[in-house]
Amino acid sequence: MKKLLFFWKELMTTFWFVPILIIGLSVILAITLVSLDSNVVVTHDGWVRFFLVNSSNSARSILSTISGAMIGVAGTVFSVTLVALTLASSQFGPRLIKNFMYVRLNQIVLGSYVATYLYCLLVLNALKDSSDYIFIPSISIFMAIIAAIINIILLIVFIHQIAISIQADKVIADISDFISQQVKTLFPEKMGKENEKDENINISTVISTLKERTTIKSPKSGYLQYIDSEALMDVVTKHDALLKLYHRPGSYLVEGMEIGEIYSTTPWEKDKFEIILDQFLIGKTKTSQQDLEFSIHQMVEIAARALSPGVNDPYTAIACIDNLTNTLSYLAQVEFPAKNRFDKDEKLRIIADVLSFEGVLDAAFNQIRQFSGGSTAVIIRLMEALIIISSFTVKSNHKKAVRKHADMVLNVGKRTINEENDIQDLIERSKKILK
Repeated sequence: MKKLLFFWKELMTTFWFVPILIIGLSVILAITLVSLDSNVVVTHDGWVRFFLVNSSNSARSILSTISGAMIGVAGTVFSVTLVALTLASSQFGPRLIKNFMYVRLNQIVLGSYVATYLYCLLVLNALKDSSDYIFIPSISIFMAIIAAIINIILLIVFIHQIAISIQADKVIADISDFISQQVKTLFPEKMGKENEKDENINISTVISTLKERTTIKSPKSGYLQYIDSEALMDVVTKHDALLKLYHRPGSYLVEGMEIGEIYSTTPWEKDKFEIILDQFLIGKTKTSQQDLEFSIHQMVEIAARALSPGVNDPYTAIACIDNLTNTLSYLAQVEFPAKNRFDKDEKLRIIADVLSFEGVLDAAFNQIRQFSGGSTAVIIRLMEALIIISSFTVKSNHKKAVRKHADMVLNVGKRTINEENDIQDLIERSKKILK
């Protein structure tokens, strides 16, 4: 079930699915309304005559005008979208193109224009004007006019959306909102008591009781996109085995590469291997559903480009640091998944490769710190960000990781900042962490 949910989310983020869905609905709507027109006698008396067409020439002219205009504007919308994608790729990095393609408004606008064009063609084809039979689908034509009005409004909204979507602050804010939703989904629990069971268990002793050791190898090359952990737990528990994983979503796998081990009391058969491998999804690109570092790297890429000598935009880098600070302050308070996973009977079944707070902190700040040499404002802002994160940390190892980064930021500042007063300012701030 979770695997189907993964595929559904991936499908909803493609650029073609929503437009095709809207086009399909327009075909159904055209058939339904034409059928309604054929079974309902519409009078053209009173105020209705101002809205419903009763002339075949007028009907043909209206439908032809709307269909021609819609397909023309659809081409314009597609061109504007490509220009926005080009600008985003050159300014923020090619990995951010997906974010612009995933914008639901862009998908709806493109689908709406093409759908209206197809709808008008179908209604126009149903229009009959011969000596022995006249059929004018008035209700269907009226709906085409309403669709044209809606599309005009959508065009204005679309232009506004494109104009603000390529602004650095908007791009950073959108990524930050997505990361915030992602971390609350992946790490919903705030910090509680330490899991003593993880600390006390002797893994070597558990493995020694299982005589058979079988290696799991990657069936193909690509990025590990998704692991169905619940299904894995069911399979391993059913066969009374222990599974040790070497990689997590986001890792790149080479065909034939060892990705884990299975320890069991009896030899592991080939058909069981296929069941295990079915719980891993490997693709050509990374996805963000189970890979938090992928979304963080998008933010880091914007900051790294902003700090490059050719761009030299410290304000964009500072905006990235501020938004990453928000995410890391939340992660400093949550309970990260334990690497040891137990079944319902409290028996160790899976040893996973899990994400840690220190790993996320490294992913967020290592490259920004490395590119920030000589940029006084960015270095000082990095130190301030670490001070804020430190105030939210609970565990001692988390505080140690924050102090490690503060020490590295201080060293970069001492090496690359020329003004003595700026160095002293940085040192004064660092004392709040490096006591």
